Amino acid sequence: MKKTALLVSLAVLGIGAAQAADPAKINWGKVPAVTVPLFFPGQSSYEWLRSEEHKGAAKEVKRGDSCTSCHDEEDAEKDIGEKLVKGGRLEPRPVKGKSGFKALKVQAAYDSKNAYLRFQWQTDNAYPGSEHQYLRFDGKEWKVFGYPKLDKPVQDGTEMGIYEDRMSVMLDDGKVPGFANQGCWLTCHNGQRDMPKQFTKDEVANNALLKALKKSDVRKYLPDTRTDPSDWKTGKSVEDIAKIKAAGGFVDLIQWRAHRSNAVGMTDDGYVLEFRNGDAGKDMFSGNADAKTHQPKFMWDASKVGYKSITVDQLRQGEHYLIREKNAVPFDPAAGWKEGDMIPDYVVSREDAKGSAADNKAIASWKDGVWTVVMIRPLGLANDDDKSLKAGGVYNVGFAVHDDNITTRGHQVSFVRTIGFGAKADIKAVKLP
Repeated sequence: MKKTALLVSLAVLGIGAAQAADPAKINWGKVPAVTVPLFFPGQSSYEWLRSEEHKGAAKEVKRGDSCTSCHDEEDAEKDIGEKLVKGGRLEPRPVKGKSGFKALKVQAAYDSKNAYLRFQWQTDNAYPGSEHQYLRFDGKEWKVFGYPKLDKPVQDGTEMGIYEDRMSVMLDDGKVPGFANQGCWLTCHNGQRDMPKQFTKDEVANNALLKALKKSDVRKYLPDTRTDPSDWKTGKSVEDIAKIKAAGGFVDLIQWRAHRSNAVGMTDDGYVLEFRNGDAGKDMFSGNADAKTHQPKFMWDASKVGYKSITVDQLRQGEHYLIREKNAVPFDPAAGWKEGDMIPDYVVSREDAKGSAADNKAIASWKDGVWTVVMIRPLGLANDDDKSLKAGGVYNVGFAVHDDNITTRGHQVSFVRTIGFGAKADIKAVKLP
């Protein structure tokens, strides 16, 4: 079987040996594991849960009851996921071969400096989803190559399915109304990408809030940021939303990305409020296409990796990361490009990652069909866009895995769990010696 691994030392992670445990040396065999079931949700949005189509449960959902107060039987998640993934009222575009259920193994530990969250899951594919979209030369110009599997070009067979695997954690400290009971369904709405009544360009262009935010689409949001929680168009003012944020009424969103963060031993750091936002500062990834010429900004340094580009037949034959400070050089338009040459659509950089957006580290490996990811998050973060993890604290969490070259709602998700750092919870983090 193929094997890929990212072995990250304390020095590479930027963690002083005297300050924290070496995440690569934690004895996870002594840390209790909890298996959290994940299931395919289809288009089961905030609005759908509150509609008559959610037969026998709309009243309870509106009242604020938890999802698990109804779905409490053994294998409930597996039954739901395996039914929805096949297609029907909540899945108009079923993806061939997509799994409806995943068992996510979760372990947690902490010391005086950091929280360490370890996840393991079986991938649908017999290779790690560590590649993202590319820029491909068609003989005249550079165009995006590869799309997520929910996109029509992939389902029609005109484009290849290429998208990175992801592991996501939503985290609430009790300040978001309803999250403890209904979790990520508070953030998933009609109108968003790949959801019912998906936004149009004109609707976005004419929306006061999105214009103020300089956004070009509709993504996750919390109900409190709309005057009508079920209508994304009814956004509150930027000033009112700022007050909600200052009161802690947002959920943290930590995402490990198999291509755009794994390459440099990090996870990105964001939050959901009126939109799916990135934390202040700069992420570890950025677009590699020049806005004016559409040519790549960087290409591989052939003196270091042996090639300046790849072709389709080389996909999934190695780790094709373009890392600005390690293996990239400025793009040379006169380098003798041929039809079919491909360069990653994103360039990653640990050195360029700054501010609150760069708080989280990670180590990850894929072996025999299983991803193992350890997220490392500092305790006591004081940024206004972070939830601060503390010893003795208990937090509401939701987990999601994007697998099999897919994005948006094509993931498997969990019902809400709790995680406690030295406190009683569904998942209890162990204090390291």
